[in-house]
Amino acid sequence: MTLSAAVEARIVEAIASEIGCRPAQAAAAVGLLDEGATVPFVARYRKEVTGGLDDTQLRKLEERLAYRRELETRRAAVLAAIDSQGKLTPDLAGKIASAVTKAEIEDLYAPFKPKRRTKGEIAKEKGLEPLADALFTNRTLEPAAAAAAYVTEAVPDIKAALDGARDILAERFAETPELVGRLRGYLRDRAVLRSAVIAGKEAAGEKFADYFDHRERWAAVPSHRALAMLRGRNEEVLALELEIDADDPAPVKPVERMVAEAFSINVPAKLPAEGFLFDVCRWTWRVKLQLSLSLDLMGTLREKAEAEAIRVFADNLKDLLLAAPAGARTTMGLDPGIRTGVKVAVVDATGKLLDTATVYPFQPRNDVAGALATLSALIRKHKVELIAIGNGTASRETDRLAAALISDLPAPKPTKVVVSEAGASVYSASELAAREFPGLDVSLRGAVSIARRLQDPLAELVKIEPKSIGVGQYQHDVDQGHLAKALDAVVEDAVNAVGVDLNTASAPLLARISGLGPSLAEAIVAHRDASGAFRSRRALMEVPRLGAKTFEQAAGFLRIRDGEEPLDASSVHPEAYGVARRIVAACGRDIRQLMGDSAALKTLDPQKFVDERFGLPTVRDILAELEKPGRDPRPEFRTASFAEGVEDIGDLKPGMVLEGTVTNVAAFGAFVDIGVHQDGLVHVSQLADRFVKDPRDVVKAGDVVKVRVVEVDVKRKRIALSMRKDDDGAPKGPGGGRSDRRGPPPPPAGNNAMAAALAAAMKRR
Repeated sequence: MTLSAAVEARIVEAIASEIGCRPAQAAAAVGLLDEGATVPFVARYRKEVTGGLDDTQLRKLEERLAYRRELETRRAAVLAAIDSQGKLTPDLAGKIASAVTKAEIEDLYAPFKPKRRTKGEIAKEKGLEPLADALFTNRTLEPAAAAAAYVTEAVPDIKAALDGARDILAERFAETPELVGRLRGYLRDRAVLRSAVIAGKEAAGEKFADYFDHRERWAAVPSHRALAMLRGRNEEVLALELEIDADDPAPVKPVERMVAEAFSINVPAKLPAEGFLFDVCRWTWRVKLQLSLSLDLMGTLREKAEAEAIRVFADNLKDLLLAAPAGARTTMGLDPGIRTGVKVAVVDATGKLLDTATVYPFQPRNDVAGALATLSALIRKHKVELIAIGNGTASRETDRLAAALISDLPAPKPTKVVVSEAGASVYSASELAAREFPGLDVSLRGAVSIARRLQDPLAELVKIEPKSIGVGQYQHDVDQGHLAKALDAVVEDAVNAVGVDLNTASAPLLARISGLGPSLAEAIVAHRDASGAFRSRRALMEVPRLGAKTFEQAAGFLRIRDGEEPLDASSVHPEAYGVARRIVAACGRDIRQLMGDSAALKTLDPQKFVDERFGLPTVRDILAELEKPGRDPRPEFRTASFAEGVEDIGDLKPGMVLEGTVTNVAAFGAFVDIGVHQDGLVHVSQLADRFVKDPRDVVKAGDVVKVRVVEVDVKRKRIALSMRKDDDGAPKGPGGGRSDRRGPPPPPAGNNAMAAALAAAMKRR
């Protein structure tokens, strides 16, 4: 449905208020998005048009634009539906026009919505509507006496007549928009969510023990608790209900009084019919409104909780995608396994597979010597600089194996790093992996993925469905469509923020570039394979079906190293090359010499290069890019070192200070991998020696942090950690004492062969 210009203007004005910008900025952004521009392109290359709206504002604008257009489409449909019934009054039309949410519009439409045959409709068919009207308008009537006149063959007695009148009035009361809105607001403020265990489900639902007898104000329930309770209900462990005025001892509950007051019914009754009418009010609340409003609030609770969970997942995914890359170095990937062996893959600096192997250092073979020999030979043969170890089962044992291996190698020794293998198995079994490595065993593909994600997390993780990466909570409980849309936006923003090398990027990585998509990405790779490396961005126009509009959207995010045009290696858009060349001319230098010369570029006045098309924001961006061509916004690479002898949750003791990697950040705190196959939780109150409102103000996924063990619950697999300082200000080591007094690490746990090999390695040191 096409909306009028006036409606679109109203939408733009509302969105501008929501995202904190001028209506003209919002209108410009809406226009660009409607023309097919992407958020990354608009944020980076159309700053003059939008007044500098950033990608966060633009994503919010995109989301709210869709909602408000749906709202306006529904508003128009409701107006048309009521008008077609001949019941649209100026007053009603005004109320619908001023409604600001979908819920308000549906409240107003409720009395006119086509319904199944209700009790109220049946009562009207029996001729009882005049009785209902009489009792409502003339409160001096005696209900029983008035009802006696309506006893017929269809209405056998006075009680049946009064029940019919009640049904008519109850439907009328329950469909009064103002009353429904007022009650909804009251419930949002005062309702209490109660969770209780279903009898007999205590043992099976032990993971929900915190909610076996739990009460909390509906308005205060945080996302993670709401989703946990909803999951408990879905698994038939918990019963949930909304309590309204449960603690109010008054014989007339506030909600019942609100229904009565909406229709000027005195409580207690002063006139004969008011007793009957108050009973109708109670009936209306219990039978009609309580259930519908409770369902409404539970639905809203789920929506709010899902929205927050999706936001947290998206934030964590962004941090993971933009984690520091180890860089273009030959890397060995180790996918740990006990019985099936450790899968090994070596990739070169570009991620190309060089070699594979499988070693069996653990039970039942215990071939430690053979494993060390094989790995050592591969490292020497390919000059391996990094060893990436997956963090799944047998990760710590494999980490110890790698430590023993490295200790016996001559310098320069490779660096070992434990990396998250979340989603590696999904990639291994994917059609993409099968096409990339058609003759390679599925398990060995996982080792390749582990190696590559250390080199460049972004380039490898884009091959995996975002929700399979595992940095969210309750991701299977939220709306999958909304989740996919939010995560896809995060991936798109991350890929375009970093940019990709046009001549080495995989099709999945290219597919995330502004304006491309899977089909064109495949076409680019096919053209590259057939014709060789692209020598310039302009050569992209030779790719079939890649037109001028697509080139405009994509070109600035694609890099070409050592090509014909030096600026193709930067994020300067081809449309602005003229500005860049004027800057170069002003310096009187060759462009290749000038790029990277910060001192020379800082002497220039950006204002001198502004023209009718490119304003100050673009000129400043160009100067910044010339200073650091193709700069990577990701942080410097750093790794966590897990403590020796701390490999299982049972090895943890309160007071230990350990190093770990943040895997997830939620509203209530951060989860940290400390190398015991079970992440520990740093509650938000333990993140810093100050009040922390948002945990992401302190940590983000991928950060390496020092934590102190506070409490360990082995049975429930829960680890409480803290990042606050000790009372005496001195961190404690794994033994519980001061870290600067710590002796040699305890002997490693595990099978005897491994322990012996590591003991020998320590002795050689």
